[in-house]
Amino acid sequence: MASDNGYDVSVVVPTYCEAENLPTLIPRISNAMSSAGLHGEILVVDDNSPDDTTQVCDQLSSDSPVRLIVRTKERGLSSAVIEGMKQAQGAALIVIDADLSHPPEKIPELIRALQVEGTDFVIGSRYVPGGGTDEEWGLFRWFNSKVATWLAYPLTSARDPMAGFFALRRDHFLQALPQLDPIGYKIGLELIVKCECKQIAEVPIFFGNRLRGESKLSIKEQLNYLRHLKRLYEHKWRNLAQFIQFLFVGASGTIVDLLAFTSLIHWVPTNVGRGIAIGVAMTWNYWFNRQITFSGARQRSIPHQYLLYCLSCAAGAMISWSVFVGLHSQINYFHEHPVFAALVGIVLATLSNFLLSKHLAFR
Repeated sequence: MASDNGYDVSVVVPTYCEAENLPTLIPRISNAMSSAGLHGEILVVDDNSPDDTTQVCDQLSSDSPVRLIVRTKERGLSSAVIEGMKQAQGAALIVIDADLSHPPEKIPELIRALQVEGTDFVIGSRYVPGGGTDEEWGLFRWFNSKVATWLAYPLTSARDPMAGFFALRRDHFLQALPQLDPIGYKIGLELIVKCECKQIAEVPIFFGNRLRGESKLSIKEQLNYLRHLKRLYEHKWRNLAQFIQFLFVGASGTIVDLLAFTSLIHWVPTNVGRGIAIGVAMTWNYWFNRQITFSGARQRSIPHQYLLYCLSCAAGAMISWSVFVGLHSQINYFHEHPVFAALVGIVLATLSNFLLSKHLAFR
């Protein structure tokens, strides 16, 4: 496996304030490649760290094939990895964290697994037999990782799709490059989904604790992960993913409707309270469909969009009522079971509301 320029592998190391770890990490990567007879390069992609990363890389370049790429405008691990891959010249691409939690000595094993015919992606995995994590990792961190993995399960069957240590072919990456749009840290999951990786191999690794520096994981990054999952679900199952979100928003609107009606019924006439509650719930649904389900349409004018959404809901209400009346008056079964007639109307109205919202209000 070699590219036109002779490189077998490019190792991409995204960094921010990791100068303390690089003097240990870079020689280990270099030794792992040379001991396996791999001709390669090490690309350190740094987000303009206010430490000694530049000086450290200059010193290391005398003994290791390291090249520093400093980004002064963009920020973030995922975009740093993509930038490194774009500039990489190796036939195979490896991504590894700079905090020494991943064992560089496993790089040759990842490359061998990638060379197996049909393999699209290789993960340095904590969760396959032979893999593991540091005893000091803690129950909360383990549980957090497992929940994140479970949430990604519909996207891939990989045991450890959250891993930041992985390998794929450069040509495979370049084919998917125009579609890449990650948020946060889980660039491996982004590549698995957008590169449409079907055959994924997992090489067991021992995941250690960070030796120096501070972890970049935060509540913000966990929220970014949820946003990232939303994008990936919509990429893989766009209409179904949007419909499920639409249903969840609608369910929350039902609760808001009932709470508003319960609160108002003691202060205003029942019919008036019912009308206000419906309006509150409709506004609630509109806002969260704008923010979540159809977030790509947030650039449109709110008054115009809200009016179209209300018209869509009115059409749905008319469909629900018409279907109920038609079934209840024309079919004996539904005449005897009016609740089922109403249910059919509700289902058709929900589908109508979704399609009109998607193609009219939030197009």
